[in-house]
Amino acid sequence: MKAMRLYRTGRIEEVSSFLKPDELPIPVPAENEILVRVSACAVCHTELDEIEGRMPPPRLPVVPGHQIVGRVERSGALAKRFSAGERVGIAWINAACGECEFCKAGNENLCASFVATGRDIDGGYADFVKVREDFAYPLPLDFSDVEAAPLLCAGAIGYRSLRLTGLSNGESLGLTGFGGSGHLVLKMARHIFPDSRVLVFARGEGERAFARELGAAWAGGVEDESPEKLQSIIDTTPAWKPVVESLKNLKSGGRLVINGIRKEGHDKQELLRLDYAHHLWMEKEIKSVANVTRRDVSEFIDLAARIQIKPEVQTYPLSEAPRALAELKAGRIRGAKVLQM
Repeated sequence: MKAMRLYRTGRIEEVSSFLKPDELPIPVPAENEILVRVSACAVCHTELDEIEGRMPPPRLPVVPGHQIVGRVERSGALAKRFSAGERVGIAWINAACGECEFCKAGNENLCASFVATGRDIDGGYADFVKVREDFAYPLPLDFSDVEAAPLLCAGAIGYRSLRLTGLSNGESLGLTGFGGSGHLVLKMARHIFPDSRVLVFARGEGERAFARELGAAWAGGVEDESPEKLQSIIDTTPAWKPVVESLKNLKSGGRLVINGIRKEGHDKQELLRLDYAHHLWMEKEIKSVANVTRRDVSEFIDLAARIQIKPEVQTYPLSEAPRALAELKAGRIRGAKVLQM
């Protein structure tokens, strides 16, 4: 089968020299696994973290990709959940132990044995991928393959982030950064909280214009002061500076939710700008988002089908994965980027 394989970590500007096409054997599913013929795999900022070494895979080479849509090719002897030809999705959460306190409480995203698709095991930048049947998701017919792919991470992690804000209808929400996840959060927030104003902070005028097209009440720069104080802000950027800038725009008792596994670098100058009285005083909170659970993925897919949340997508052939990643790094974003096999 054809696959794009990551051979080492390095600068994204040089990614075409170490994320390279390869021919690999088709995976053989274990007795509780399914083999999926991949049709689409969305590109995620987490792949930049893997490639640039902020969250390096535990072994190399590895096939990246964790927003996967495809059809069941065949099943292991004990895998009975899906039929051959059925369309399924595969997300970032590939496995968890099922026995620890976190798994038993439904917080498998915090499991010490959490396995990530496309990082810890081979993912979806390939013609085929295998997965345990209980970590695959049936997909409604409302979405094409390329529309369904971003829902599996950008949508699911956005849904988890929105839940973690604790927002109530009528309370104002800020979104810092406006890429694959941010534009889906705006769409769902406008439905779930119809009386809430959503304000967007983005680095480029193209992103800000896109946010206004989708119904943002206001859109400005990352360093701008918002026209009103916000109850909650979700940060989807890869940098530290927007964290500090977001805190100044929170109301007393407000919450900043950081939707990102890693931040690029550790800019001490930015961290030193965090002034307790100005940024954190009055019981403001900072909460991180760690991975997703199967519940997040399933609930968001159902929500997206029910209220017709469809992502904006840009498509690329599998061979152009390096270009899609480089454009993502450069901030050339309008919605989600999706590889088509």
